[in-house]
Amino acid sequence: MQHETEASLVGHEYEVEVGPVAHGGHCVARTDAGRVLFVRHALPGERVVARVTEGESTSRFLRADAVQVLEASKDRVEAPCPFSGPGKCGGCDWQHAKPGAQRRLKGEVIAEQLMRLAGLTPEEAGWDGTVVPADGDKLPAGEVPAWRTRVQYAVDAEGHAGLRKHRSHEVEVIDRCLIAAPGVSELGIEKREWPQMASVEAIAASGSGDRQVILTPRPGGRLPIVELDKPVSVLRIGEKDKQVHPVHGRAFVRERADGRTYRVGEGGFWQVHPQAADMLVKAVMQGLMPRKGDMALDLYCGVGLFAGALAERIGDKGAVLGIESGKRAVEDARHNLKDLDRVRIEQGKVEQVLPRTRIEEADLIVLDPPRAGAGKQTVRHLASLGARRIAYVACDPAALARDLAYFAEEGYKPVKLRAFDFFPMTHHVECVAILKPVAKEL
Repeated sequence: MQHETEASLVGHEYEVEVGPVAHGGHCVARTDAGRVLFVRHALPGERVVARVTEGESTSRFLRADAVQVLEASKDRVEAPCPFSGPGKCGGCDWQHAKPGAQRRLKGEVIAEQLMRLAGLTPEEAGWDGTVVPADGDKLPAGEVPAWRTRVQYAVDAEGHAGLRKHRSHEVEVIDRCLIAAPGVSELGIEKREWPQMASVEAIAASGSGDRQVILTPRPGGRLPIVELDKPVSVLRIGEKDKQVHPVHGRAFVRERADGRTYRVGEGGFWQVHPQAADMLVKAVMQGLMPRKGDMALDLYCGVGLFAGALAERIGDKGAVLGIESGKRAVEDARHNLKDLDRVRIEQGKVEQVLPRTRIEEADLIVLDPPRAGAGKQTVRHLASLGARRIAYVACDPAALARDLAYFAEEGYKPVKLRAFDFFPMTHHVECVAILKPVAKEL
């Protein structure tokens, strides 16, 4: 029940000057009365008409869309995708910005989060301020890199596939996703109907040509007969157990990175940009500089990407322990690295398993935590192991900055930070931070 002093401001319009970019794919503006607006589809320095999409008269801030641009930024372009814009698909945040501007905006967000949450300037974090695009994504304005190898389509009540609108369960029906990788687009998910389905996930492995479709029926819904032009494995999400069950073909796809093939089962995690895994391995290994005989940890190890790369470099006298909470991911990691006797994979949450191992020291640590970050307790434990170098792979700059602050309390500082634009047209960015003990100048 709404409080008697509250009134919805949804639909109300303000003419505002757009201020700096903020974390999350929007920019900050203020009304003449000083109310804060988080405005999507705008760029810093523009003057726009912002229409409120969420918020009440008592809200600390309002969310809004720029529905009219009165004074445009030099970085603005017409959105290449017809489904991008106010009230439409929520998948892309920066379709209206030039590619170089998108990377600058992401860099500004990283710098702001580092300073606000970790008290670090870019220089103090070992970062030159640039966000590096993947090779092949360096395209002129107006051209969209087709990079997304995994796309989850929502299905509306009529069985049409589309993508969710921003912060909404509503479906924007589409006929093509411009950022979908060719292997996904070739499946033609948008061109057929999916009756009784809640969602359809399409996967196109970048290294093997494997394709997979994962179907989630609505309650009581029956699976359709799937006939696609390309060879494809079909899986379904069980209505009762919510587990993935093979219907046709393999229950996994094969991905390639760093010269190895990795089995990724049942919709498990793998980087969605086809070049991301190789580029991240390279950045992590260059930062860690593994030596023969090292003892290394790979935390939140997934299907074993970094554990495999470390094991190849530390030799037979070294050892790698990987820890991962997902049962199927652990099975895949053990399969993927079965030829490397020096690798052991344990299942469970890092904060629970790592203390049970009774490991008291490690030479190298790599961690790739979920979006929320590792947290203070885990950081404290890692710092106590005395690793000469730690590689932190982060998909969220705010979580990275918070954990860097915790590491600083424990005597570790970043000496190198790299940022990668593996998610063009969106606000997402990937970072790799290399840390070492303050007392040890290596």
